[in-house]
Amino acid sequence: MSPEKMIRMANQIATFFESRPHAEGVKGTAAHISDFWEPRMRKQLFEHIAAGGEGLKPMVLEAAAKIRPVAA
Repeated sequence: MSPEKMIRMANQIATFFESRPHAEGVKGTAAHISDFWEPRMRKQLFEHIAAGGEGLKPMVLEAAAKIRPVAA
């Protein structure tokens, strides 16, 4: 998937959860990505974050530590 589409999708998830209390929003963002994104998508997200995470909402960046890792 293009990096732009991946960023847009991750940010849309975070936008949905921004109406919740902050901790709940971070947890919800991480849970949604963990549950519904296939490993290749999560890997691409982790690689983008490792490269600086440009364009991602702060909630996505904070949620990253709670997203299920991709098996090597």
